[in-house]
Amino acid sequence: MPKSNLFKRILIWRYKYISEKNFLFLLSLVIGLLAGLVSVFIKNITFAIEAILEKGIILSQNSIYFILPIVGLFLVYLFVKYIAKRPSGHAIPSILYSLSKRNGIINRHNIYYPIITAPLTVGFGGSVGLLGPAIASASAISSTLGTLLHTDRKTRSLLIGCASAGAIASIFKSPIAAIIFAIEVFSLDLTFASLLPLLIASVSSVITSYFFLGDSVLFDFNVSEKFAIKDTLFYLVLGVGTGIASIYFSKIYFGITALFNKLKSPRHKLIIGGLAIGVMLFFIPPLYGEGFGFINDLMLGNDLKAIGSTPFDAHLDNIWVVIGLLFGITIFKAIAMTTTFAAGGTGGIIIPTLVMGSALGNVVAKVINHCGLGFSVSEANFTLIGMAGLIAGVLHAPLTAIFLIAEITGGYELFVPLMITASMSFIINKNGMDHTIYTKELLEKGALLTQDKDKSVLTLMNIDSVIEQNFIQLQPEMTLGEMLLKGVAKSNRNLFPVTTKKGNFVGIILLDDIRTVMFDQSLYNSTTVETFMHKPPEYIHYESDSMEIVMKKFQDSGAWNLPVIKANKYYGFISKSKLLTAYRRELINFTS
Repeated sequence: MPKSNLFKRILIWRYKYISEKNFLFLLSLVIGLLAGLVSVFIKNITFAIEAILEKGIILSQNSIYFILPIVGLFLVYLFVKYIAKRPSGHAIPSILYSLSKRNGIINRHNIYYPIITAPLTVGFGGSVGLLGPAIASASAISSTLGTLLHTDRKTRSLLIGCASAGAIASIFKSPIAAIIFAIEVFSLDLTFASLLPLLIASVSSVITSYFFLGDSVLFDFNVSEKFAIKDTLFYLVLGVGTGIASIYFSKIYFGITALFNKLKSPRHKLIIGGLAIGVMLFFIPPLYGEGFGFINDLMLGNDLKAIGSTPFDAHLDNIWVVIGLLFGITIFKAIAMTTTFAAGGTGGIIIPTLVMGSALGNVVAKVINHCGLGFSVSEANFTLIGMAGLIAGVLHAPLTAIFLIAEITGGYELFVPLMITASMSFIINKNGMDHTIYTKELLEKGALLTQDKDKSVLTLMNIDSVIEQNFIQLQPEMTLGEMLLKGVAKSNRNLFPVTTKKGNFVGIILLDDIRTVMFDQSLYNSTTVETFMHKPPEYIHYESDSMEIVMKKFQDSGAWNLPVIKANKYYGFISKSKLLTAYRRELINFTS
């Protein structure tokens, strides 16, 4: 039996005997398992590369680890140029774009590209994380599976959310934070219909992680010093610090990315970026790789081990030199991460954000403890809560930050300071940055989904679906007689675009504009189209106007029809009635 016929029979059997709800639960379970497997695989491959390099180079007499990132970036460059033959976009923004503009369809190559390029980037010391690539690969799997099983767009979107939740739950073993991340970042509706599949995917992914990796955790830390009310002011200070740092993080990302975008050659980006990363690693070794070891050392109080061997080793008995080096990690982690991306590397921003937040939290605690005013706070707790503050600010996801840090460290005793710092950081960043690293580019493309249903529905709408092109075009030099013969007599519309012979739009004529003279034969040869045409109250620009802008132009102009201009030429019209009908249909699909 051909495979296609067998697959059809399976689909028919499913439609007959499995309800949509139960089928969704089953799919979320499968996707959770697959997301867990992807996360385990990508971690193990990366750790294997790191182990080989550590034995062969890092611990050798010629400790030249700082040149490894350029080797990894070069391998990624070769893979992209000769095998993939297409650059890989950043994980989360690419997924969000697929949700808003591609009906939740992600290209299949995204299943395995991140699994190859991310370990090469991170394993060779690129200063990025593995979570983003794991989410990208798992989301591509869920999208492909959803497409094969003929699910609708809304179901595919939910399955992608399940994949992202599964990847986070597997890597951090934090199922609650994983669910919240999917809701906050992917703007999924918080309903029972969406919550249960996310929960199933998260739990199944965590179980997969436990099965392959055991009960080992990323951060070996237990809270020993509980929250004291006298430290409230200091946690507010930490919130302010992480809020400012998160703005710095985002601005550095946008600035370095824009700088590298001026370089047209990927080879030039690779060379300049690789050399820059090597120099940073020589002076600040903790920037090497993801940085989980750095975080663990800080939380355990092993400051010197966390900092590693630097040109400043002779001065590490001075606490202010240690503070300066840790603050340098805070500053340069964002630079190293963005440079890795800009040079062609693949990775995520969440784990570098944790590293930067941990360093900043530790710095704030050390400054409080050694400023000579007699204050004393827990450096481990501030290290922990600094991570939450930076995540809340950078991602605009305070709930994800609170539950992520609480779950991965068992720090539920610190819920109050986590809430204080995360909310303060979020408020400061939200006032300083309208959009995150994930959403700024999408906003510029008009492809950003939010919790605002009205804006999300407009984002999901496709402008091509509301453009009408069955209008007869007139030229300005046509006589009234020619217009009646070639236009009015052959058209069932009461609107006529006026264009030049090259297709440039110059105006419109309504049937009402010529109704009083259309039967006056004395004007047939003496007047032209140019006499009656006029400019529309507004124009719609195909390339740049989002559906939200289109709707606003109709609202402000009061027009019933507006012309669409594409590549400076007439392309068609959009009518208010068709726009509102399409909006209502999309709203029903979105909220059903």
